[in-house]
Amino acid sequence: MYLRFRFYYLLIAIILIVALGFVMPPLFLIGRILALFLFVAVLADIALLWSRRGVDAYRTLSPRFSNGDENPVSIRLESTYPFAVRTEVIDEVPFVFQRRDILFKAALRKEGEATISYMLRPTERGVYGFGHVRVFVSTILGLVQRRFTCCQPQDVKVYPSYLMMRQYELLAMSSNLTEMGIKRIRRVGHNTDFDQIKDYVHGDDYRTINWRATARRHQLMVNVYQEERAQQVYQVVDKGRMMQQTFQGMTLLDYAINASLVLSYVTINKQDKAGLITFSNQFETFVQASRQSGQMQILQEALYAEHTEFGETDYSALLAGLSRHVTHRSLLILYTSFTSMAALRRQLSYLRQLAVRHRLLVVFFEDEELKQFAASDFLGKPKKSVLPILSRLSGTTEEAYQHVIAEKFVYEQRLIVQTLRQYGIQALLTTPNNLSVDVINKYLEMKSR
Repeated sequence: MYLRFRFYYLLIAIILIVALGFVMPPLFLIGRILALFLFVAVLADIALLWSRRGVDAYRTLSPRFSNGDENPVSIRLESTYPFAVRTEVIDEVPFVFQRRDILFKAALRKEGEATISYMLRPTERGVYGFGHVRVFVSTILGLVQRRFTCCQPQDVKVYPSYLMMRQYELLAMSSNLTEMGIKRIRRVGHNTDFDQIKDYVHGDDYRTINWRATARRHQLMVNVYQEERAQQVYQVVDKGRMMQQTFQGMTLLDYAINASLVLSYVTINKQDKAGLITFSNQFETFVQASRQSGQMQILQEALYAEHTEFGETDYSALLAGLSRHVTHRSLLILYTSFTSMAALRRQLSYLRQLAVRHRLLVVFFEDEELKQFAASDFLGKPKKSVLPILSRLSGTTEEAYQHVIAEKFVYEQRLIVQTLRQYGIQALLTTPNNLSVDVINKYLEMKSR
């Protein structure tokens, strides 16, 4: 049982009236009568609230959450009181969210129901524990509150962003992928995989007419070709210390994992085989490329358990592991982070060997905040001067050094892309927010070629 603020306000008012009774005696009697009324009202309020069980709450949420996405949680309240009540609901969400606003108020009519909904956005994979749902109920008198403890504690696993994968699936079914930035890629030449021979219909390409079949059937017949299928596409995820950098609460590794899951789904839909490789200072997870019905579940479970390491990334271990496990030429999409040309030069020889044996696409991240800082003056405004040096004269020496270093990092990121392309290695520099869309577009472009 909890006494509400209304009770204390009334009690303070009665005490003041009784105190004034020493000056004005009639007020003393009035104060005593009001105190009796307050006591009776509290007893009546308690009797009403404890007359039956009263209120039940039921929490509804998905058995697994999608990392980096808004996940819905709803609480349904049911009242068995024969009168209207007011409720305050506190849901004991996992402490990792650091939410202090999970306090909701709802009014329930006579034997009525109400539903409370809110969203949670996890930024880390793992197991999240929900506690009880605490419901505080009061009557129209509002003097006393009764607490109900509802819902048993439950654990929810946070997986890589499967909601994003479903979003792409629905957009693909409705042919609205361009809304997400997925471009239409023009095919280069004809696909060489023969599919079937069919009757000619208006609009078919004359160059695909099969003259031998036409002579046998005495009507025009054309060859039908299809996209090259069953190509192996491996998502190669770097788990080194550089992938621990965070952006909007999520690490670069989590962004890479979410993009890997979405691209694997697109790969399987394109009749290619999707696989997974993770590495840090050694070759770690390996999932054989396949397009079987349960492949997405295998990839999701494998990506769920991945975490960044504090060691330096060893590309020689990646090269040795690929030599043992991947014998056919495949498309490797490598998610990593290079911050300088020195870091690239240390690994360039291994990347070149990978590019000889396989088709390699290196995906690394652009620091958008650093780029915006380099493009602004010392006051945080865009540069208006033609000469960048003149715009630096308005700041201190320390600020000038900060801008020069920021511009150096931005320049080196562009230089890394050019260096990789000089050696025949495809490179993609993108921001974490645009990672999934840009990688899908690059995959479709490379597949068309």
